[in-house]
Amino acid sequence: MKLTLKLTTYSKMVLLIVGICTLFLLLFLSLYLYTVQQEEDVFKSNSNQYSTEVNRLFDFNSKTQIVTINDLTYWDALVDFTKSKDTSWFKRYIVNEFPTYEVDYIGVYDLKKKFIVNTSTTNFKSKDFIPVQAMMHLYKSRFSRFYLRVPEGVIEVFGGTIHSSNDPKKVKTKPSGYMFMARVLDKKYFKNLEEICSSKIQLLDKVNMDTIGNKKVTSVIKLRNADNRVVAKLLFERPSHLNFEKTKELLLIIVIATLFSLIAAIHYSRKWVYRPLRLVTTILENDREISISLLKMEPGEFGYIGNLFEDHRKNRFQLEKSKEKAEESDKLKSTFLANLSHEIRTPMNAIIGFSDLLMDEKLSEDYKKKYLKIINRSGKSLVSIIEDLIEMSKIDAKQIGPKFKGLNIDKCLKELYSTLKVTIPEDKNIQFYLLENNFKLANDILTDEVKLKQVIVNLLTNAIKFTDNGHVAFGYTICSDKNFLEFRVEDTGIGISKNDLKVIFDRFRRVEDDYSISLSGLGLGLSISKAYVEMLGGNLTVESVYGKGSVFKFKIPLIYDEKAIAVSAIEEHTLRKDAEAKTILVAEDDNINFLLLKTILENKKHHVIRAKNGQEVVDISATNPNVDLIFMDIKMPILDGYEAFEKIKIDNPNCIVIAQTAHSSSEVKEKIMKAGFSGYITKPLDKEKIYEIINKVFQNNAIC
Repeated sequence: MKLTLKLTTYSKMVLLIVGICTLFLLLFLSLYLYTVQQEEDVFKSNSNQYSTEVNRLFDFNSKTQIVTINDLTYWDALVDFTKSKDTSWFKRYIVNEFPTYEVDYIGVYDLKKKFIVNTSTTNFKSKDFIPVQAMMHLYKSRFSRFYLRVPEGVIEVFGGTIHSSNDPKKVKTKPSGYMFMARVLDKKYFKNLEEICSSKIQLLDKVNMDTIGNKKVTSVIKLRNADNRVVAKLLFERPSHLNFEKTKELLLIIVIATLFSLIAAIHYSRKWVYRPLRLVTTILENDREISISLLKMEPGEFGYIGNLFEDHRKNRFQLEKSKEKAEESDKLKSTFLANLSHEIRTPMNAIIGFSDLLMDEKLSEDYKKKYLKIINRSGKSLVSIIEDLIEMSKIDAKQIGPKFKGLNIDKCLKELYSTLKVTIPEDKNIQFYLLENNFKLANDILTDEVKLKQVIVNLLTNAIKFTDNGHVAFGYTICSDKNFLEFRVEDTGIGISKNDLKVIFDRFRRVEDDYSISLSGLGLGLSISKAYVEMLGGNLTVESVYGKGSVFKFKIPLIYDEKAIAVSAIEEHTLRKDAEAKTILVAEDDNINFLLLKTILENKKHHVIRAKNGQEVVDISATNPNVDLIFMDIKMPILDGYEAFEKIKIDNPNCIVIAQTAHSSSEVKEKIMKAGFSGYITKPLDKEKIYEIINKVFQNNAIC
C-alpha cells in the first residue's frame, strides 16, 4: 500500500494495465497452445484412419467385379470362342448372364488385340475403346484394373487374359485373348459407395485443398489409366466431430478474469486518470479558469500541469502572434522557393546562348539584330515569370489586399483596348474589339484599379495567345439585380477540353497539347487572376468548347464612389521632341546597372553624374545646383533611397527625383508615389520608358 502511494499516477496506470494484459496473455496463450495441439493430434489421427478406411472400402466396392473377371477368364469355352468367334455362343453364355455381373460393358479381344465382340447396357454406346497399350500391360500382368474417360464418362475397367481351365493361376499357358469388363462411375455408383463409406464423394479433375473446410476429414483417391497416368480424382469428405470442452472451459475462465480486470481498470482509471484528464480536456476546449484551479488541486503531476496551464494562459496570446508572423514569413519563403521551376531555364538559355553567338566577330548585322531581339524578348519573358512567382507567393502569404478607390470603368477599358491592340502579332488574323454596352454607369465605381486591370490583361493576353483566326472581344454589363458588374472576355481560339477545365485555375497547370506546348508561360496567370477576382468580392468562371473558343466571366460588386467629384479632364500629350539636354544625377551602387542607365541617357545628350550610395546623393545634390534630375535607386548602402530622398527634400523641396527599383509590385509602386517621388521606373530598364518619363516630368515643369 505504501509503495502504491509513492507511485505516480502514470506508474499506477501502467502497473494496472501491465497486470491485466499479462493475465490475459497467459490465459489466452494456454488456450491457444492447448487448442492447437489437440486439433493437430486429433485431426491427424482422424485423417489417417479415414484414408485407410476409404482405400479399403474403395477396393472392397470392386471385389465382385474382380472375382467375376477372374472366374470368366480361365474357361475352356471362352478359349475356343476367341478362335471360332461364334457370336451365338457369346450371346447364350455371356450376354444372357450379363445383368448378374453388375457392369455396364463386357468386351473380348483376340491375342492380336483385335476387337471380337462386346455387350453393354443400353446407355453405354462405346465398343472398341480399350487402348493397345493396356492390353500389352495386361499380357504381362494377367490381370489389371484401371480407369478411362469415354463419352459416357469415367469408367472403371477390369481386364484379364483368357486361359484354359487347367491354368487357374494363368502361369502355365499363354493367353488366348483378352476380356474386359467396365462400369461407369455414375450417380448409382457414387450413391452405393457413399453408403458404404458414410462420406460425400466428388469426381474432380483437380482437387484444391484450400477450398476444403477445416471441419472435415478428407481423402483423395487418384484414378489412373493403364499407363499409370491420372485420369480423374475422387474426393471423399466426412465431417470431423471434434469436441473441445476444455477449450470452452478455458475460454470461460478468460472471460471471467477479463471482466474482473476490466472492472478494476475502470474503477482505478476513473480515480487516477479520468477525472484529471476531464479537467485537462475542459481547459483545452474552453480555457475555463475554474477548471485550471481544480486541476491545480489534484495531487501529483496533474497539479503541476495545472500550474503550467496557468502560466501558459498568460503567455499564449503573445506566442500566437509571434507564431503567426513566423508562419507567414516561412510560408512566403517556402512558396517562393517551391515555385521556381525549369521554366526559368528557357529564357536564360536564350539569353546566354545568343550572347555567346554575338561574340563572333564574323556575325552579320542582320543576325546581330535578330539575336538581340531574341535576347530582349527572353529577358522580358524571364522578368514576367519572376514577377508572377513573387505575386503568387504574396497571395499565398496573404500579403496582398485590395485597395479600393474610384475608377471610371469605360475609360479604363478603352485604355486597355488601345494598349493591347498594338501587341497583337501581325501574323494573326484577329478582330479585336470592345463589346457594346448600352447602359452607361452613372458614376465612378469603387474597386482596386490595379488588380482589375491585371485580371482583364491576363485574360486578354491568353485569348490573343491562343487565337490565330476569328475575334477577341471584351466588355462588361450590369447584372439584372444592379448589384454586380459582369465582365466578359471571349475568343474563337483553340478552346479548352473538359478535362483541362477542371484544373485550368490551378497554379502551374497549363493546357497540354501540340499548340500550347509551342507557347511559353509558367501557368500562373489564371491562378493570379482568380485570386484577384476573389479579393474584389467576385468569382471567375469559364465556358469553353474545344476547337471553337472560350468565354471567361467574372463579377465584382457594383458600388458607386459617393465621394467622387467633378474633375476637369486633363488630356495627356506626348512630346514629339525630346527634352533638352539635362544634367542628371544617377544614384546606383551596381556598376553594370549604372553603365546601362548612363548609356541610355547619354544617347539623348544628357550629362550624367554618378553617386554610389545614398549619402553621396545627398552630398552631390547639396553642392551641385546644376542637377536637373535624380534617378534614385531605392536599395543602396549607407542610406537607402527613401532616406536619401527625405534629406534632399529638406534642402531642395522642388527637386525632381525618379525612383528606380527591382520591385514591380503594386504595393511598392504605391509606397514610392506616397513618399513624394516624381515618378518611378522598374528594372530591367526599358529605354523608351526612361525617355518617356523624362519628357513627362519636364513637360509638367517639375524642375528643381
